[in-house]
Amino acid sequence: MHHMTLAEIARGLADKKFSSEELTQALLARIAQLDPQLNSFISLTEELALSQAKAADARRANGESGALLGAPIAHKDLFCTQGIRTSCGSKMLDNFKAPYDATVVAKLAAAGAVTLGKTNMDEFAMGSANESSYYGAVKNPWNLEHVPGGSSGGSAAAVAARLLPAATATDTGGSIRQPAAFTNLTGLKPTYGRVSRWGMIAYASSLDQGGPLARTAEDCAILLQGMAGFDPNDSTSIDEPVPDYSASLNGSLQGLRIGVPKEYFSAGLDPRIAELIQNSVKELEKLGAVIKEISLPNMQHAIPAYYVIAPAEASSNLSRFDGVRFGYRCENPDNLMDLYKRSRGEGFGAEVQRRIMVGAYALSAGYYDAYYLKAQKIRRLVKNDFMAAFNEVDIILGPTTPNPAWKLGAKSSDPVAEYLEDVYTITANLAGLPGLSMPAGFVDGLPVGVQLLAPYFQEGRLLNVAHQYQLNTDWHTRTPTGF
Repeated sequence: MHHMTLAEIARGLADKKFSSEELTQALLARIAQLDPQLNSFISLTEELALSQAKAADARRANGESGALLGAPIAHKDLFCTQGIRTSCGSKMLDNFKAPYDATVVAKLAAAGAVTLGKTNMDEFAMGSANESSYYGAVKNPWNLEHVPGGSSGGSAAAVAARLLPAATATDTGGSIRQPAAFTNLTGLKPTYGRVSRWGMIAYASSLDQGGPLARTAEDCAILLQGMAGFDPNDSTSIDEPVPDYSASLNGSLQGLRIGVPKEYFSAGLDPRIAELIQNSVKELEKLGAVIKEISLPNMQHAIPAYYVIAPAEASSNLSRFDGVRFGYRCENPDNLMDLYKRSRGEGFGAEVQRRIMVGAYALSAGYYDAYYLKAQKIRRLVKNDFMAAFNEVDIILGPTTPNPAWKLGAKSSDPVAEYLEDVYTITANLAGLPGLSMPAGFVDGLPVGVQLLAPYFQEGRLLNVAHQYQLNTDWHTRTPTGF
């Protein structure tokens, strides 16, 4: 059963080939057996999962149906789950049990999804390798000596290893798409505001967006359907109708205009990945797409702009973790200032402290105009580049990452080298655009992804292109040895 996709599970449950309870028990046993190799989970929720599975079976017995009714998933451990530890991969929140469910968690639970647990992640979603977690690094199931990508590496590793069919994740600068590329999955970052951020512990509020990680575009469509929608609790949620994503999967690609930015094929891109991307372009051409070279001239400025804006917002968001109200508190503080300093110094890891310091500096008196304001102006230029490009094309295609997954620890001593791995993904977050990564081949036995970007609220178009591509290729069906 562990090899079934969400769509196959939905059909199996509808045809009564197995129950949600049977499937849940099988996957929980598989997690217990295999996850010690991967470290993809922070918390398992066996009791909750079995009770939700029994409830889903009862709802089906009473005539209810639905693609997610009885389907097992997991949540990245920054989605608040009532009464369950929500750690954000940090010592700071190791003892925090959320008093409420995030909107995403509540919506999926209402649809009948079964929560198997909370997945590992880079601390406060800050990282591209899932090595900054307080609970230890996550391993890539394709090669246990390599990273799975971050910050949603736990969700990606668990799905890639067939521990479960799909999981929720978040993307601030590529944290859904990059792990998807590194683990041979399909991952979708929706338009900013499409999925509620209420109850999603913030890293950078103007960049964070929740989305699905699964093996196929079809499964991403199913999970996004359950996650998306307006939420009055979230001031950044957009009141825009949610289409039927599954209904658009089978549309023809005849005449679809695909833009390939010339800036993507620079000296920093592994030539073997470049070749695989060109192969993907040819495959889409066979399906009727029209390819056009385009330009995104301000792409080169995106990384420095992002690594001013994101840390600035992080320094503000993480100021609430002071050892007073909730979370980690140091022992025997001498006074209030000692409480603040030691609680934050002991509760936050090195990468989080680094970004808080950078952000506080960028926002400080005398430097705001020179750094933060200038970064926001560059952000607008990046958005303008995309708006101009989408006047000429329907989709933008390119690599998800410049390199395949690196070895654990290879970039730990050089944060800037790790930041540069986000070069193709962060622009979508700066502009608020939807982006998708799908499997496109292998380099040295490690998966490679191709990225698709679309205009605002065109997630259906991305899923359509990815689904048609996956009907004509088999990269997404490959399974890591041993799993």
